[in-house]
Amino acid sequence: MNFTNTLQSKIILVSLLFLSSFAFSQEENTAPAKDSIPYVTLYDLFKKKENRVDEPESLTNFIILPTIGLQPASGFTGGFISQYSFREKMENKISLIAGGASYSTKKQILTYLKNNMYLKDNTYFLTGDIRYYVFSQSNYGLGSDIVPYGDAFDNFSYEDIEEPMKYNYFKFHQTANYKIIENVYAGLGIHIDSYDSIDDELLDVANGELTEHYKYSQAYRYNDKHYTVAGGSLNLIYDGRDNLINTNSGLYVNLSYRFNPELNTSQQNSTTLTLDSRYFIPLSKSNKQHVLGFWTYGQFLTSGNLPYLNLPAIGWDQNSRSGKGYTQGLFRGANLITFETEYRFPIMKNQLISGTVFANATSASDVEGNLHLFHTFQPAVGVGLRILLDKNTLTNFVMNFGLGRDSKTFYFNDGEGF
Repeated sequence: MNFTNTLQSKIILVSLLFLSSFAFSQEENTAPAKDSIPYVTLYDLFKKKENRVDEPESLTNFIILPTIGLQPASGFTGGFISQYSFREKMENKISLIAGGASYSTKKQILTYLKNNMYLKDNTYFLTGDIRYYVFSQSNYGLGSDIVPYGDAFDNFSYEDIEEPMKYNYFKFHQTANYKIIENVYAGLGIHIDSYDSIDDELLDVANGELTEHYKYSQAYRYNDKHYTVAGGSLNLIYDGRDNLINTNSGLYVNLSYRFNPELNTSQQNSTTLTLDSRYFIPLSKSNKQHVLGFWTYGQFLTSGNLPYLNLPAIGWDQNSRSGKGYTQGLFRGANLITFETEYRFPIMKNQLISGTVFANATSASDVEGNLHLFHTFQPAVGVGLRILLDKNTLTNFVMNFGLGRDSKTFYFNDGEGF
């Protein structure tokens, strides 16, 4: 069985999206502008007003704080988040290492360490995403038509298609990229995704109660209890952002072609193409915190097959923010693309509190169901609040409320979604 459309059509699609992003990239790579009013952070609230002075810009900044969170797939979580940002010189790009650990009301253990680092006068760009989860997450089937339109939606319930699952997940993704010309990098990556101790809670083969995960695994000859996807990647990156933590202006495009060779009976040959494109327009010359952002994120299976849990799904990007308005993993398919637009604006002149409004739409394919990419879209809208944590990097603590079709979600996070 072939779980892809033609490789040629996907390359054309991604090339058009890539080129269309460049068509809008006429921005200058400048540092964030500040108003004459001093910025105030959450930590400043615990200081006397006369002690709230702007410290000189530093080459390094470190933030660590306990946090409570709420995400649909995890429930309430408690733990800590940390962020170390640095640059070798003030004129260099900001680098970031972020990590954290938490425990959720759904008995999940969530640990992560991520990096986006510019080294040797921006000559090298390293990106990484390492996670270990003791996890639980429901599956809902493949394709973006699982939430129907028309009369069928009147009687629709997520509980009717929900299939709870528990598993352990280990992720190791690391790329190393070299600057070819200004803002343009190319490089290689190593990628490992391992899923084990899979407990498909509704599966009862003896009584004919089969789940989507089990049926897919049987059809494509995967062990439904554990599997691993390991391979390498070729990467091409353009980064003209003024600040990767909280971007006020600039363009970022990352094209990654991943190849997973057949290693043993648990891994089949496959190739995937990932597009991550972000463009930011400052809307005010006097206060660049008025920003309009555009994000396109897509993953496309260009050849071979992937195990079910490794198929592209919302909420599984590096920041786990795609598809806000729907629970993580709700929309899944061999090919998936999501578009998001967000307006960010200050609420207080001292930037302590700012806000966002956003809208997004997601499409996912289901070849077995003869559903092609772009055939159906699932929209969502939302609002958010930001609380400033650091003046130099403009790091915010983030609260987002998303509203999808018969779906409500609430998120606590650190840092922007894209």
